[in-house]
Amino acid sequence: MNLPIDTLETLQRAHLERLKAAYADVLAAHKFDAVLIYSGHAGVHFADDQEASFKSYGHFVHWTGASHHQHDWLLIQPGSSPRWYYYAPEDFWHLATPAPQGVLAEVLTPQPLRDTGWPPPRDLSARRLAVIGNLEASSMPLGAELNPPALLAALDELRMRKDDYERHCLFVANQWSLAGHDAAREAFALGAGELDIQLAYLAATRQRESQVPYQNIIGINHHAGTLHYQHYDVDAPDTPKSLLVDAGHSHAGYAADITRTWASTRADPLFERLIQGVTDYQQHLISRLAPGLDFIELHQEMHRHLAELLIDTDVISTSTEAAMESGLTRAFCPHGLGHSLGIQVHDVGGRQRDGSGAPLPPPAADPALRLTRTLDAGMVVTIEPGIYVIPMLLAPFRQGPQRDAVNWAAVDRLQDHGGIRVEDNVIITSEGHDNLTQGRPIAED
Repeated sequence: MNLPIDTLETLQRAHLERLKAAYADVLAAHKFDAVLIYSGHAGVHFADDQEASFKSYGHFVHWTGASHHQHDWLLIQPGSSPRWYYYAPEDFWHLATPAPQGVLAEVLTPQPLRDTGWPPPRDLSARRLAVIGNLEASSMPLGAELNPPALLAALDELRMRKDDYERHCLFVANQWSLAGHDAAREAFALGAGELDIQLAYLAATRQRESQVPYQNIIGINHHAGTLHYQHYDVDAPDTPKSLLVDAGHSHAGYAADITRTWASTRADPLFERLIQGVTDYQQHLISRLAPGLDFIELHQEMHRHLAELLIDTDVISTSTEAAMESGLTRAFCPHGLGHSLGIQVHDVGGRQRDGSGAPLPPPAADPALRLTRTLDAGMVVTIEPGIYVIPMLLAPFRQGPQRDAVNWAAVDRLQDHGGIRVEDNVIITSEGHDNLTQGRPIAED
């Protein structure tokens, strides 16, 4: 899954050169002489000395790939080499951060910092300096501007379109994640509960829980109907029927976000039909991906396919249009079709207008939709339709005028199966798209 080292170094060097040129343009457009990016630092739990989990600031990771570095700084000043001040104190409690190597050391001019705080003042000669990151305004030097909104919007926009190096990192993350999903499915088939499935996933992907890009969702039976289910039962249920795994991997700071749903031998046959139906129309939606496609329209198309599937399987008995207009399909699938993916799982820039950074809010009927843009080459998106039996969302229809449009006996049979979600990660190309979850890396030299 890895490219030859010389090919990878060529891609990484091109990535950093692209960022240097793009940052020079962005800073000039916003009349800044330089930007200082802070990686961030972990907070401690209240009344405790233990730190919470930590992930570095996305714009810092965009350059460095260092997704867990605390107290680091990156100085970008057009006309000078970028400077990476990495925090490496003399410490016997913790292992010191190693010096950056390879292309990163070549391009970013690393310099160790022995203490937290600002980098050496001699390197902050810019007349107009922007500082971005999780910092207090009171800590800014005189004249520095903290997190200027227009600049941040422009840098968010820069992260929307991935280059070949980023595409490769995302592909590698996907391949590791798929290995984890295979391990999770095998563990479920052998009778494991949620916690042991999680441990099997982590072992197969060679990750600690602190390294995954988001908390893995591993839900058996009705737990699969909680969209962001956050617990792991220690014991397996007496009658396992379904398993939903929404879990990823992080490679060089870039995230995979994959979901699969499986039925056990004890599942209702209708549930198996619905899994296949969701998989089929998920692949159809992926086949439509190309530059110029309005993602909101594709989200609405998902609801049309969902209505048709529910009608074909006799879960509902109404027209496609009525199911959509009444909100019935949204009761069965309340989340959006997908989102931008990159350094962050729900990556930046998905709800802003290209160029201006003006907000692009989701439709009123779909407040959870995280991507509202027209697709363009280089964007990476998730496609993740689903069907769920969520009693609180279906209750108004069970008690309302549309109650006869739903086969409640079928719904009740499905309730202890929870739900279905199928998710792939796809990059938009000039010719159409490439499914990173099922595709191939860029061609080797």
